Amino acid sequence: MMTEADYYALFEAYAHGELAGPARANFEARLAADPALALRYADFTELTGTLRAYGQRQNTRQKLQGLHAAMLAAETPEEQSTEAAAEKSPLTHTVNPMLRISRTERVLREFWNGHRATMGVAASVAVLAVFATLLGLEWWRAAKTQPSMYGYTVLKREVERIKKSQKDLTLTLNQFGRPGTTPPTAKESSGTGFALTSEGYLVTSYHVIQGADSVLVEGNDRKRYHAEPVYSDVKHDLAILRITDKRFTGFGRLPYAIKAGQADLGERVYTLGYPREDVVYGEGALSARSGFQGDTAFYQVSIPVNPGNSGGPLLDERGNLIGVVSGRQNDAQSAAFATKSSYLVRLVDSLAATKPAVPYHLPRYGQLAGSARPQQLKKLKDYVFVVKVFE
Repeated sequence: MMTEADYYALFEAYAHGELAGPARANFEARLAADPALALRYADFTELTGTLRAYGQRQNTRQKLQGLHAAMLAAETPEEQSTEAAAEKSPLTHTVNPMLRISRTERVLREFWNGHRATMGVAASVAVLAVFATLLGLEWWRAAKTQPSMYGYTVLKREVERIKKSQKDLTLTLNQFGRPGTTPPTAKESSGTGFALTSEGYLVTSYHVIQGADSVLVEGNDRKRYHAEPVYSDVKHDLAILRITDKRFTGFGRLPYAIKAGQADLGERVYTLGYPREDVVYGEGALSARSGFQGDTAFYQVSIPVNPGNSGGPLLDERGNLIGVVSGRQNDAQSAAFATKSSYLVRLVDSLAATKPAVPYHLPRYGQLAGSARPQQLKKLKDYVFVVKVFE
């Protein structure tokens, strides 16, 4: 795993053209394919640019100080008095030659004396800018820790634009004689969520709903409901939503239970999610009881997952919920990660402490044990949803 110093050495070599042809091409391909690496390189470029500008200011200031000191050292008291006398009596002729300051040197001295305070302020501002940049980068990294981790990809499915809405808005504006006006754009993304209680609470990944202006959930029957985030756990990438539509009447009894304990290494597991418009099934095994970089709040599973799978349920062979799909590793084929269900139970306990507006009851017993996988999926797909986010 690369350290921060390794990244800076790589970025500096690339910026100075020190990478060989194949290495440079490989690095540029990684920049194009990995948004997290591209953001890290942009941070490096901004920081080094600020430091370089500050260094140039300091170098200029040192040169001016050196020039000023040299001029003062070259001007003796006798020369000062002689020059003053010459200025008072310009017709007086002396036998001894007089050392005079050139016009260029005089202009530089006048400039330095007149702008000494300004240049000091500029240097102070440059120092503050450097520290503000460093502090801002640290804050940004702290706020974006999970999505920007090298080698780890969160699985929110990005949709370029809501094309139909854009077309309708454009036509409406054109009808009012404003063909040159560009309607506001809306950014849409999606993930997966699943029912947590029969009263309308759902679970998804926090990064799926992060920054949302509005959230819709759509089920297998194509019914859509408005939902709102009610509780989040950023560290473990979990969020609880609640359906707010008055026409929603409830999910009924959920067919699965939430497993509070640990799953066993090598267990057969499967997931349902929406990397596209139709629900997609995936199966594999629990390959590690810790997640990315050894995080014990996550499982590693050998299931192929794609953008849109985030927030989907991870279930064991008996149909018990054991985790929530979160992301995947870039450099390991079919290595996915899921938040452990025990952390979801803790999140629900925290929600209970806030006295939510709508009471809820977690399912205690599952109904899927002993059923064949196709029968399990028929029951499960009615409780797994597309989570559509609009920003």
